[in-house]
Amino acid sequence: MKHLVLILVCALSLLACKNNNTMIKTTYKWPNAIAPTAIIKPTTRILHGDTVIDNYYWMIDFFKKGVDSNKVVDYLKAENAYTESMMSGTKPFQGKLFNEMKARIKEKDESVPVFKNGYYYYTRTVEGMQYYKYCRKKGSLSSSEEVLLDVDEMAKGKAYYGVTGFSVSEDNQLLAFGVDDVSRRQYVIHIKNLITGEILKDAIPGTSGDPTWASDNKTIFYTSNNPVSLLSEKIKKHQLGTGASSDKVVYEENDKSNYIGVGKTKNNKYIFIVSQATLSSQTLFIDAKTPEAAFKVFQPRINNVLYEVISLEDKFLIRTNLDALNFRLMECSLDKTESSNWKEVIPHRKDVLLQSVEEFHDFLVLEERKDGLINLSVRNLINNNEHYIQFEEAAYAASLNANPDYNSTSLRYAYTSLTTPASIYDYDLNTKAKTLKKQQEVLGGYNSKDYATERVYATAKDGTKIPISIVYKKGFEKNGEAPLLLYAYGSYGASTDASFSSTRLSLLNRGFAFAIAHIRGGQDLGRQWYEDGKLMKKKNTFTDFIDCGEYLVANKYTSNAHLYAQGGSAGGLLMGAVTNMAPNLWHGVIAQVPFVDVVNTMLDESIPLTTNEFDEWGNPKNKEAYFYLKSYSPYENVTAKDYPNLLVTTGLHDSQVQYFEPAKWVAKLRATKTDKNVLLLHTNMEFGHGGASGRFDYLKDIALNYSFLLALEGIQE
Repeated sequence: MKHLVLILVCALSLLACKNNNTMIKTTYKWPNAIAPTAIIKPTTRILHGDTVIDNYYWMIDFFKKGVDSNKVVDYLKAENAYTESMMSGTKPFQGKLFNEMKARIKEKDESVPVFKNGYYYYTRTVEGMQYYKYCRKKGSLSSSEEVLLDVDEMAKGKAYYGVTGFSVSEDNQLLAFGVDDVSRRQYVIHIKNLITGEILKDAIPGTSGDPTWASDNKTIFYTSNNPVSLLSEKIKKHQLGTGASSDKVVYEENDKSNYIGVGKTKNNKYIFIVSQATLSSQTLFIDAKTPEAAFKVFQPRINNVLYEVISLEDKFLIRTNLDALNFRLMECSLDKTESSNWKEVIPHRKDVLLQSVEEFHDFLVLEERKDGLINLSVRNLINNNEHYIQFEEAAYAASLNANPDYNSTSLRYAYTSLTTPASIYDYDLNTKAKTLKKQQEVLGGYNSKDYATERVYATAKDGTKIPISIVYKKGFEKNGEAPLLLYAYGSYGASTDASFSSTRLSLLNRGFAFAIAHIRGGQDLGRQWYEDGKLMKKKNTFTDFIDCGEYLVANKYTSNAHLYAQGGSAGGLLMGAVTNMAPNLWHGVIAQVPFVDVVNTMLDESIPLTTNEFDEWGNPKNKEAYFYLKSYSPYENVTAKDYPNLLVTTGLHDSQVQYFEPAKWVAKLRATKTDKNVLLLHTNMEFGHGGASGRFDYLKDIALNYSFLLALEGIQE
């Protein structure tokens, strides 16, 4: 009888008795819904002797606030209704996935307190609430708690609510912070009196949400944005008790390819303004005690030179790529800051990228990248001794964490891997003792030993070795029959390190493997890795990803019938490019907020962030750049052929990749492709680029993504 019960349990379960990862699959029956048909209104683009007919250019109308804007919204709503209909059979499963992922999150939680200027600052969450409380305690963690901001209360009645830029005055009495309740990353700065609890009348609109206090406790510097293009254009100075309209401009950026920002040095001595494009930068500074002073240029901008300034007690340090592809560390005196006075502290290393520097009174900690992994090097400024913090795993992600106390002798850093939950450590810089302060708690039971990771290398078409990080549940068989989700980003020099995700367990536990392709365009293997994946070498990013997919198929981690791809924003461009270039390699693709209408967007300088991106993608007003961009832009290269199953997501209020890019792409795909595979567009009508702001709402989007993948695999439980 016992054996009969076991047989019945296995028969009823989706998990076969063979191992925990072999799923019994049933074909998901997609409803026979009728997809929307977008209106065709041909618009002609003529440039460099090239004529292009764009049938869907009109979809920009909602953004432009011009005629027919309601037709755009109607189309997006029709696509949402179609997606809802097509995914209707997965609704119960989406609910199950949402609850499953939410159940892994500890609802009542608290961040590791951070010490600054006599107070411990932290956030805490309470059960059932979407946001958090921002709190502090004076002098000791046993002191009474002050709730500085109750974001749960502030966000009531708002579909989206983002708070950023928490900045406390040096006298600890005033808190400045930015609020965005639209999801366009346009923040209103507010100021709270922490003694009385009063929110002051000083509301400053149209900012980047980066308030910076001068040492007089009554002057705030901040970045003011263009309300249409959202470009960061001016640094302004606000005096407490005055109207924002009277705020003085202390710096104005005339180069539209630059981002600007303002901040205070860690030792509170200086206010820095930084103006930076992809290829060059410039810093200006004043003494934080003299906010009325005019800002001085640290070092005038030099073509193709980036530099970052770090303030110590008696000198400045400069991290720069001046004659140093992977950056080096220089120093100069406080009164002679031009590059002719810089002296080398740490030379350039061909195999090591100097990624960032954390300064303390007696120590420096260097965040370095070598062989695709982060190393933390500790340098004692008193005796010049040096050592590295040791990490045991073969593939991991480590980073400097919150270290606002300049006089501290303890370093806080973060650590994670594909199987190790996010962990916060304090490291004694003198004794080398390492203390785990907190590790992400995965409720419901999680054992890292149940999962396995690998680091393998695919060979690109030009012979370059591309790292791939892979994780799966033990019992996974490399027989070509298992599903695998391949992820990448590959732009702006942003590296994608191997980190843990509790939501990802919902895929791994259902037999999926998950892989990260460390493709060119990021800085995973140093600055040259980035240089070889941008501008006129951008196609390396796409072919690297395809080569990684082909490697995984060839080595039987999966097969074309079970290989899936996912990427967002510039990673969404990657998704669009690889579906055009190798459509038969993927069974399904998820493109999140995808940058797919590259040529048109880069030609329109009224679109947010366009001019900032010329050094990354190229300016199509240049003939050579135009034709190169056109040769890979996903929207431009949709042709009559079979495409994989596609789920495309966007946000109506997206400030980085406007909704009309994915909408146009989907409309053109519908009218052009020759297959009968699923093509879905989901537009979040309330959110922007980053999705929902609440700590649980975003799980609904992940549940939609996962249910799409699992439906394609015939896994419905």
